[in-house]
Amino acid sequence: MAFPKHADFIVIGAGIHGLSCAWRLAEKLIESGEDVGGRIVVLDKSGIAAGATGIACGVVRNNYFQPAMRELMAHSVGVWESDPEAFSYHPVGYMQISCESMHEDVAQIHAEQQAIGYDSAFIEGASACTAYMNDIFSDWQAQGITSVLHEKRGGYANNTPAMYGLAKKVEALGVRIITGVEVLGFTYEHGSSAVRAVETDKGTVTCEQVVVATGPWVRDFWSMLDLPSQITVKDLTGQTRQNVDMWRYWQLEEGVLTVPPETLMGNDGNMPPVIHVDTDAPLYSDVDGALITDELWGIYYKPDWHFNGIQGGAAPYKVNTPVNEVAIDPYGPSSPEFISSQDFAHMWVSALAHCHKRFEGMMPKYHREESGGIGCFTADSFPVFDCFRQNVSIIADSNHGYKMLGVGRLVADEVMGSEQELLKPFRFERFAKGELHPTSSSPFPWS
Repeated sequence: MAFPKHADFIVIGAGIHGLSCAWRLAEKLIESGEDVGGRIVVLDKSGIAAGATGIACGVVRNNYFQPAMRELMAHSVGVWESDPEAFSYHPVGYMQISCESMHEDVAQIHAEQQAIGYDSAFIEGASACTAYMNDIFSDWQAQGITSVLHEKRGGYANNTPAMYGLAKKVEALGVRIITGVEVLGFTYEHGSSAVRAVETDKGTVTCEQVVVATGPWVRDFWSMLDLPSQITVKDLTGQTRQNVDMWRYWQLEEGVLTVPPETLMGNDGNMPPVIHVDTDAPLYSDVDGALITDELWGIYYKPDWHFNGIQGGAAPYKVNTPVNEVAIDPYGPSSPEFISSQDFAHMWVSALAHCHKRFEGMMPKYHREESGGIGCFTADSFPVFDCFRQNVSIIADSNHGYKMLGVGRLVADEVMGSEQELLKPFRFERFAKGELHPTSSSPFPWS
């Protein structure tokens, strides 16, 4: 099939946001009695889920301290639940297991989950938490835990199979997905800032609307659109900072313990919830007993048949290379401060052993997996969903991406003229207006 000369809607990026946006755009056209054929084109320089989406750990949760994030995630969890088979989704639930310094924050999350009807249980007190966890895992031995938030919804999806299931839905509605096409720039309408064509290495495609859904490559498209690399940020105290970098990069470390996934089954023989532990209990090496850290640390993990083992990660670290020099390689580090995979493995496997007796002595089973990678964060570490240059919608997920299956659908509704309340708290103008999101005590920048 020939490369198109025109498409009403061009979606750049065949990851979770681009495909979910194209899915909803097609539905909206069909609902209006219009033909989809040729009107929606998804372009990707590599392939379906070839970027950050394809190496995501796939966790789906609603564990957010920020009310706006929590409501947005509740919407997205509902989309995952709409077709678990197509999305390779496992609704096993999610557990936030925390020390006392996070108790108040997690209690607030639970209260606000209840307020929006999101099913979860909250367990408080060290003894009660230990008893609750021992009911799930007989060998639970984590120290310093005083609260457990157990989300009964959520879970995880298998990253690439889920996207091929989504792509199948998209193509069945008449959307054309074209891979191996690199976007080089934009052509603007004479006398206007609106984009009227997308320039690629295969030719120029005229268009009416553009959606940029490129994950950690959003910085490059932001630059192509001549949007500011540095911005003014007014924080929640009213203090204003000038010349703040719009984009920041963090390295996400993840790996796999190559044991049968069944190793992490619960006492009842079933798949357990996804586990996330944040604690300030001293973490000692499972190799030689040396102290690894006595500061707040966090890990997450789950049994995963797609990764063929126990898959998970830990809190990321900043990439301090100047932002315009960051080479966005989702498969590896790009900073002199790179923490070697051996150091991460030592910490993560020791943390697993801290939590479960069954993982003691498992260091030789660690395998570095192509997951995690470089994450592109906004100035406040929360997403930006907004329209620029009159007709370019940008989905900048700030590394909250994979779980947000519903965002592309909301953006599509806005492209079709229906403003979405769930997206309003994520407009670009919040930085200058001082309408930032509150932050929690978590060691993870996305919380």
